[in-house]
Amino acid sequence: MTRFDASRFLSRLGPRAPQPVEYCATIVVRSAVTKLDALAIVALAVDRPVENQRTMRPKVPLVEGAWVEIEIPKFGEPPPLAIDVYSTVSDDHARLQALTLLATLEEYTGWSIRPDFTV
Repeated sequence: MTRFDASRFLSRLGPRAPQPVEYCATIVVRSAVTKLDALAIVALAVDRPVENQRTMRPKVPLVEGAWVEIEIPKFGEPPPLAIDVYSTVSDDHARLQALTLLATLEEYTGWSIRPDFTV
C-alpha cells in the first residue's frame, strides 16, 4: 500500500500567499445572550453590517484592519460570552478596539463586560 505524501501534493499546488497575522483581544459579556443576538447588537451598536452571514465565521467590521467575531459557550456551559476583536495591525490596535467596543456596548446595552487581557 502506498502512503499519501501531503507535502508532495501541496508542493505541486505552488507557493501559497502568506496569511496576515491576526491579533486578538477578548472582552467577556457576563449576560446570557445568543451568538446571533450578540452579533446583531454589536452591529447595531457600531452601525456596521454583519458580514459572512451563514458561514462558520460571521463578523462585524470595525475600523480598517479590525473586526469582531463572537464565541459562544460550548453546550452545557453557562455564560459568559466571548467577543473577540481581531486586528491585522497590532496587538495594541486589537486591545484599543476591544476597549472602545466594550465602552460602546456597556452604554448601548447595559451589559456587564470585562476585558480578558491586562489593561
